[in-house]
Amino acid sequence: MRYVAAYLLAALGGNENPSNSDIKNILGSVGIDVDDEKLGIVMSELKGKNLEEVIAAGNEKLASVPSGGAVASSGGGGGGADAGAAEETKEEAKKEESEEESDDDMGFGLFD
Repeated sequence: MRYVAAYLLAALGGNENPSNSDIKNILGSVGIDVDDEKLGIVMSELKGKNLEEVIAAGNEKLASVPSGGAVASSGGGGGGADAGAAEETKEEAKKEESEEESDDDMGFGLFD
């Protein structure tokens, strides 16, 4: 990911065709070591391609990936009874907290 980010930074800076040394300079400026093999793979995949088209193609691929939203919406049908139980638990917790708070002090503070 760091190599892609550096490539995009170089492209945004006006260098439409960044070289390996350009990417190494960008990553080196923030103290990141470069693996020449991984950099070579990224450079070969992006060489001669329009970045806007690559990003658009990536967005299309991501659109087909399930994001987990459907799971949450499908389980919300019969939660009425659970909500009532949750409210009772919250009320009990509040009562317990108020009792504990009155007992905690006992008339003096720890750091008085």
